[in-house]
Amino acid sequence: MLTLTSASSALTLFQECKTQRRRFAISAAADDKFPSFLPKQMEEIKDPFARKLATRIERLPVNVNSLFLIFFFRLIYVTFQVSFSEKSIMSSCVKPLIQSNQNPVVLLHGFDSSCLEWRYTFPLLEEAGLETWAIDILGWGFSNLERIKSCDVASKREHFYQLWKSYIKRPMTLVGPSLGAAVAVDFAVNHPEA
Repeated sequence: MLTLTSASSALTLFQECKTQRRRFAISAAADDKFPSFLPKQMEEIKDPFARKLATRIERLPVNVNSLFLIFFFRLIYVTFQVSFSEKSIMSSCVKPLIQSNQNPVVLLHGFDSSCLEWRYTFPLLEEAGLETWAIDILGWGFSNLERIKSCDVASKREHFYQLWKSYIKRPMTLVGPSLGAAVAVDFAVNHPEA
């Protein structure tokens, strides 16, 4: 069962995180190792929370075409499934350090943003013992977009569903402002099992 966090609950969580973030001692080390796929401008970021979370961004292969190709060959139907590696996008996210029996919290960023939007909230959720994911929505963030033909609502939904099916694999709690909230609502309506 998918749980949508209400706006008031999300606001309360945000205010709590904003109040508490000062107690976390995160230092911006000069030797932060950023993944090679991140833009070079990442080095210029001074915010220690953003730098710390950026070092944890990964790219995971996500199947973007679960359709079958059907060929007609002398009145015999031949079906081929497109292989995972041929039709996948390297999708960026921050994976959890903590595995839990509870439903994971999945953070979806707002419009024109990335998983770094959650730089203050993410460490607080992990400290609270919650299995937490921060996922870049298709078309935004640091995912490899070379293979994307479409970035419409249906594409975002299918991409997120494939990521969920491949990696999260169980009911989750979605949290997101703006675009993230729209993706969460659309996903919940179309995939209530998630």
